[in-house]
Amino acid sequence: MKKTYKGSCHCGAVRYEADLDLSQGTFKCNCSICTKTRTWLATVPPNSFRFLAGSADLTEYQFNTKNIHHLFCKHCGVRSFGWGEGPEGKFYAIHVTCLDDVEIAELINSPITYVDGRHNNWQSSPIEIQHL
Repeated sequence: MKKTYKGSCHCGAVRYEADLDLSQGTFKCNCSICTKTRTWLATVPPNSFRFLAGSADLTEYQFNTKNIHHLFCKHCGVRSFGWGEGPEGKFYAIHVTCLDDVEIAELINSPITYVDGRHNNWQSSPIEIQHL
């Protein structure tokens, strides 16, 4: 069932709300940035995301194809969400570990799909996932 979560960076300067159904799954990617930051994401369409505060506190990082806008707080450095454009349009990528009001049990029970972003093979799981 979809639920509205509040999310933020560590210092609280960047805040948002997102409507998610964590039981529908999350994902982890093995691309270079996701591996280095141990990213755990859920995606939502634009109508399920509401930015509440901190636009002036965000800094953006892009690399490779520059399709994904990796956003982070310029004060505490935490990446609480980002956005990108996919075949079905714009989406927001929510870092589920930055949801302030998520129950640990919800994260434990959320299915995880592993994707091979390192090789631009988004429909397949990487050979090794233990480090993700």
